[in-house]
Amino acid sequence: MIARLWHGVTGKEKADEYVDYLNRTGVPDSRATPGNRGMFVLRRIEGERAHFLTLSLWDSMEAIKRFAGEDHERARYYPEDEKYLLELEPGVEHYEISASRMEGE
Repeated sequence: MIARLWHGVTGKEKADEYVDYLNRTGVPDSRATPGNRGMFVLRRIEGERAHFLTLSLWDSMEAIKRFAGEDHERARYYPEDEKYLLELEPGVEHYEISASRMEGE
C-alpha cells in the first residue's frame, strides 16, 4: 500500500470553509477512484494560518495515477483552490506503508 501526502495552507478564517470544499471535491474524487483505500484530512491551526494535510491510501502507483494523472508527483488542484490556499504547492509525497495496525486488528 502507498500513502500520498499533500500539504496546503489557508488563512485561519477560511479553515472551516476549506474543509467543506475539500469534502465536495478532492475527498469524494479520491474515494471514487479504483484502488483508493481511504482518505484523511488533517488540520492544524497555527496562529493566523490553518495547515492541512491530506493522507490518501492506495493499492498501487497505477491507482494513484488514475486519480492524479501520469505526472503523479504533482499536486492535483481544483478550480476554487486559489480562493482558499495561500499558495499552490507543486508537489506531493508518496510513502510505501511498511507496517500498519488499526484499532481492533
